Amino acid sequence: MAKIIQRKGAHTGEPEVGIEKVPEMAKEWKPVTDLGRQVKDGKITDIDQVFDLGSPIMEAQIVDSLVPGLEEDLLLIGQAKGKFGGGQRRIFRQTQKKTKEGNKIKFTTLAVVGNRNGYVGIGIGKSKETVPSRDKAKRNARLALIRIRRGCGSWATDAREANSIPFAVTGKCGSCRVHLMPAPPGKGLVIERECAKVLALAGIKDIWSRTDGQAKTKLNQVYALIDALKQLSKVKIQPGDVAKLGVIEGRLRENKLN
Repeated sequence: MAKIIQRKGAHTGEPEVGIEKVPEMAKEWKPVTDLGRQVKDGKITDIDQVFDLGSPIMEAQIVDSLVPGLEEDLLLIGQAKGKFGGGQRRIFRQTQKKTKEGNKIKFTTLAVVGNRNGYVGIGIGKSKETVPSRDKAKRNARLALIRIRRGCGSWATDAREANSIPFAVTGKCGSCRVHLMPAPPGKGLVIERECAKVLALAGIKDIWSRTDGQAKTKLNQVYALIDALKQLSKVKIQPGDVAKLGVIEGRLRENKLN
């Protein structure tokens, strides 16, 4: 950060314009929860420990500390208005409320975070301005991080690579239903574009899908997708079928590749 200052010249006496470097304030994380203090003290060093304990994540810094390589993106849930720009998708969904004082505008943003290796989360943010709604969405996405169960999507290969999901699941939100089905390696993400962003950040490379209901409402469609991903962890699997399906809970570690 820099600050412009004025000082008189040594010979001319005229004011000279200079730039003084001002040190930026260090943003130190001061945890307020017991889980945050354990993470900062080094007692918890893995995000899987948090999921195994079942402790709710109340601070976004916990996810930033325990999940390396975290990426974030904003989904196109809004639609631009106007004669020339109407119909184009954008990251902010704008709504208005009619009052006596006039129209009160509110912006809604949907963010997704993930490390492309078994962890993903989505969060929604609402505010009267665009920047606060974006920041709220990114923070809420970190607080809603979930662990994804992946597996091999084909029986025709002997390599049990976790490229897809181990079995078919269905998620719902409102009138929208999203059906996810395993796909063989190389098929790609056969799903709607915004949902494909969520699956890519979760570490899923190949999948088949079918959507029923009102799919034009992107919020319901994305939430139905997250509900389907949560159903993967609720299904009980026999210990002998774990190796057959190539099931992996969370991130893929290097020792599992050997």
